[in-house]
Amino acid sequence: MELSAPLPFPDHTTKNRFAVVIPVYNHGATVAAVVRKAMQLHFPVIVVDDGSTDASYDNVKGIQGVLVRRHPRNLGKGAALITGMAEAAKIAHWAICLDADGQHDADDMVHLVGAIPIGQRPIILGHRKGMGAAPWTSRFGRGFSNFWVWVSSGVRLSDSQSGFRIYPLPEVLELDVRAGKYQFELEVLAKAAWQAIPIIEAPISVSYSPDGRRISHFDPWRDFVRNTQTFSRLIVRRIFTPRLWKVR
Repeated sequence: MELSAPLPFPDHTTKNRFAVVIPVYNHGATVAAVVRKAMQLHFPVIVVDDGSTDASYDNVKGIQGVLVRRHPRNLGKGAALITGMAEAAKIAHWAICLDADGQHDADDMVHLVGAIPIGQRPIILGHRKGMGAAPWTSRFGRGFSNFWVWVSSGVRLSDSQSGFRIYPLPEVLELDVRAGKYQFELEVLAKAAWQAIPIIEAPISVSYSPDGRRISHFDPWRDFVRNTQTFSRLIVRRIFTPRLWKVR
């Protein structure tokens, strides 16, 4: 896979290696276009098919230059991200993660990579602009998660549910994140803050297709319960760990 980074990325970031990780679960209608757009940035692209039952795997396995890994059954988004980042860590210092449903514009990688300060190893979190067209469940969920990420970590964020991120490798893989589904993306923020890994937000665009092609597997009620369980565990841990009380 190609390891060189193209312009217009800042000079200090081109000295690092980046790989793109795309978790997929039944996104057969959109994943191939997302992958091809990501490949235009000339980073290695790793796709993790998380036990899809549609044509997702068939639609990406033949794209030349893409590394495809497949879970035999659906394990959850967090598990797919871990699989992808473990592969990325073999060749890269950073994993750029984005969703397969088409809501993200791969060109925004330029903004996310450009937000990495010289000499730092932060998580870069894409702050989605234009959420007015988003389903109410997404808008409500973002506010709910932002509050509880703050309570469990001490860090205030604007878009803790964004799936477009850059993770430093191997640091994120060493955080012992237990959540394997969507809650991985929340727990990893809290545990990164506990370990003094900076979290920096950078603006990105978002597209919620009106034609029904975008598929989300986020269940507002089931995942609300899972979020509550995850945050309860994190908050209890923080309460009984005095060194975490002063995290900012």
